[in-house]
Amino acid sequence: MLKTTIYALLSLFLITPTILCAQSTSKIAPKREFRGVWVATVANIDWPSKPGLSPDQQKQELIGILEMHKANGMNAIMLQVRPAADAFYAKSREPWSQWLMGRQGLSPGPGYDPLAFAIKEAHQRGMELHAWFNPYRATMSPNAVVSPEHMTRKRPELFFTYGGKKQFDPGIPEVRDYIIQVILDVVKGYDIDGIHFDDYFYPYKIAGQRINDEATFNKYSNGFTDINDWRRNNVDLLIEQLGDSIHHYKKYVKFGISPFGIWKNDNEDSQGSATRGLSNYHELFADSRKWVKEGWVDYINPQIYFSFTRRVAPFGTLVDWWGNNTFGRHLYIGQAAYLVNQKMEAAWRLPQQIPSQIRYIRDNNRVQGSVFFSSKSFSTIARGVGDSLRNDLYKYPALPPQMPWLDDVVPNQPQQLTAEAKNDGVHLKWEKPFKASDGETASGYVIYRFNEGEKIEVLDAKNILKISFEDFTSFIDTATEKGKRYNYLVTALDRLKNESEPSGPVGIQTKELASQEE
Repeated sequence: MLKTTIYALLSLFLITPTILCAQSTSKIAPKREFRGVWVATVANIDWPSKPGLSPDQQKQELIGILEMHKANGMNAIMLQVRPAADAFYAKSREPWSQWLMGRQGLSPGPGYDPLAFAIKEAHQRGMELHAWFNPYRATMSPNAVVSPEHMTRKRPELFFTYGGKKQFDPGIPEVRDYIIQVILDVVKGYDIDGIHFDDYFYPYKIAGQRINDEATFNKYSNGFTDINDWRRNNVDLLIEQLGDSIHHYKKYVKFGISPFGIWKNDNEDSQGSATRGLSNYHELFADSRKWVKEGWVDYINPQIYFSFTRRVAPFGTLVDWWGNNTFGRHLYIGQAAYLVNQKMEAAWRLPQQIPSQIRYIRDNNRVQGSVFFSSKSFSTIARGVGDSLRNDLYKYPALPPQMPWLDDVVPNQPQQLTAEAKNDGVHLKWEKPFKASDGETASGYVIYRFNEGEKIEVLDAKNILKISFEDFTSFIDTATEKGKRYNYLVTALDRLKNESEPSGPVGIQTKELASQEE
């Protein structure tokens, strides 16, 4: 993931800090908003904390991470499952990642599948799980020790070396086919909600280095005479083919990409943004705007890791530009939790920087949410941001935004909702809804609770008691007060989080005092 080295490439233009986005009363959090966080596994950035932990230790660490983000109001986890042509999942044609057990190819233990475990735990907490892949990266250093089963050993002709790191050559058709099959293993084999790429396609430029792909260009030019246009087309082919393949197998699996924040600068193209930084199009051969325009992705998640006062690339300028270039797809803004309190720019030492960014995002109705890099920041330098989310901006739960181009069929409502007051709380039970016209019943539920006298409706997120992306049909509300009357509603969710009409309301009076017997 893009970090301070690339941040530095935009040069340092520090200006006197100003009060950002005049403080105003925070909007009530919308009921639908994408609230994601990247959980990086490469080099053990976020999880596991170090290689060689037992499966139980890895599980406990991941549960702790999910609990923290759930408390902060997040509803999506971008879990890095393939950092370097390796795997954090069992159903893989590639070797186990070295960042699990310390040696590539070494199993973390029989019966333990990190991805399957992560999906189950995320869904229990009402959080989507997007499997984050690095499509081309194969090694992280010149002295990387790889398994005999690693593709760099089995098929060395499919790679080039740049900056001492091996990377799949995107111009080779077999490479594209192979990467798609690797990803489809996960689409077909796991109950994921999305496939996610970050910003690494062709490598970021290094002075004195050149990409050694002329032979590939000569062999597979595909009618192109300009190698830069050819490189962009190679990436385009992968994105288009992958999007089609994902939705062929599972229409509800979302496909999204998180490119570097600048497509083109307006001095390079009149359609570009009023910025002066590194651009996806010219320097990374990634035509990120085209992917959205052509409808090849379901969401674009540009990494706008800049402050409002960043002269070469202001946060607001880029949010507005991307908002004007969504072409009907979702736009989630990549936000830099890892830069909070850093010393490179005074603006990042202002505690309101990220909260003000979230308010700015919410003021743009073409933006559907945020994703934060990275997970660990919320337990270190960005703890204050977590407090702002938990106590204010993300105080109430939110459902992910709907994607009608993938599925606009609403599920039917749950059946036979009942409530019973017992000593340990209110026990709710219901039955699954009848199948909708697309054959779906329910893949999750939302439970709403209202105090006596409150207006009973489902539009206000503050009334949400529980969101789960599992198909359970019972729940115990343990957070009730004795002798108080409540009303409950339950709605059904399908895989793309379309929500049914509510079942209910059902009213219940809790017990005044706990008795010895039920």
